[in-house]
Amino acid sequence: MNQNLRKYGTAPYNIAVIHGGPGAPGTVAELAMGLSDRTEAGILEPLQTSMSIEGQIVELRRMLKKHGKLPLSLVGHSWGAWLAFMFAARYPSYVRKLILISSGPFEERYASTIMQTRLDRMTENEREKYLHLSSRMSDPSVTNKNHVFAKFGKLISTADSFDLVPYEEVNAGFMHDVNKSIWSEASYLRRSGKLLRMGMDIQCPAVAIHGNYDPHPFEGVEEPLSRAISDFKFILLEKCGHYPWLEKQASNEFYMVLEKELA
Repeated sequence: MNQNLRKYGTAPYNIAVIHGGPGAPGTVAELAMGLSDRTEAGILEPLQTSMSIEGQIVELRRMLKKHGKLPLSLVGHSWGAWLAFMFAARYPSYVRKLILISSGPFEERYASTIMQTRLDRMTENEREKYLHLSSRMSDPSVTNKNHVFAKFGKLISTADSFDLVPYEEVNAGFMHDVNKSIWSEASYLRRSGKLLRMGMDIQCPAVAIHGNYDPHPFEGVEEPLSRAISDFKFILLEKCGHYPWLEKQASNEFYMVLEKELA
């Protein structure tokens, strides 16, 4: 099997689940497995490694063209929602349906509260860890930043979640350099308005699924995309944070919604 691609179920592979980060391959493995078990569909889980957005789009196209049954449904989580969104705008013939889970906001004015919301939810000890890890990630003398980035991601995921089930992450390795490089590009695309304008090129139906406890404000997804995408639907889940499939009180409803939209 391609080391940058995992497969669940059997062919035809007509759904691809795209991970977040950027630079966090493997973080949607449990979602891909759960979806395959529930639907008996063939699922692709691409593991993105390119240092640029263009490179990640090229990677994704190569894997989907070689292994997927086109057009397929793209299910993107967090940063993966943005990547799936950009891919669907660029290659409309590849995508039957676009599902955006826990997406970041599409306009800058909605993004300013995200980190403060997280910090407000942390204990004093967790805030100290956050400052320590942030400092180490920006310190040129720290060599193993992937390890620091993984610890940082774990800390943030706790603040992002309402009532998380215990889980074992099936991860190919956190990539701090990928995160830093991609995010500098992505943040510019949002600030400039170019990201949202891509929505006008999306031709397939699009659905956004978002938790009401997610620090990424749902208004920053629902309101802009309602203007940008002609066929768009928004679904808000109660008692649900940034990882809906891992939420004790929301995961069943999440999977029901997801299965219905993929049917």
